Amino acid sequence: QVQLVESGGGLVQAGGSLRLSCAASGRTFSSYGMGWFRQAPGKEREFVAAISWRGGTIYYADSVEGRFTISRDNTKNMVYLQMTSLKPEDTAVYYCAAGGRATMTRFSYDYWGQGTQVTVSS
Repeated sequence: QVQLVESGGGLVQAGGSLRLSCAASGRTFSSYGMGWFRQAPGKEREFVAAISWRGGTIYYADSVEGRFTISRDNTKNMVYLQMTSLKPEDTAVYYCAAGGRATMTRFSYDYWGQGTQVTVSS
């Protein structure tokens, strides 16, 4: 069992930066692939970034490639999403997820956090 708690969301102007954090509980955190997803009002939850259990494999959505960076620290049970050059279309609730392996498919993930709101003003 893994419990996930996101933090770091907020209101930022276009072009600004935010760093999201995801704190995980559970002794087996380091064996999970981790992902970040987001959901804007009226839209489906979409993939943002994923990282394998050791960090050797990373995936990004095309829409965030080059602007967002996912990382993890298994010694602290933490996953991060550094977001730069933010755009109004990045506005959404951002969710952290844990699964057997890092994939771009939300149905592959077994555990989800409650989400943190990111709002980018123009």
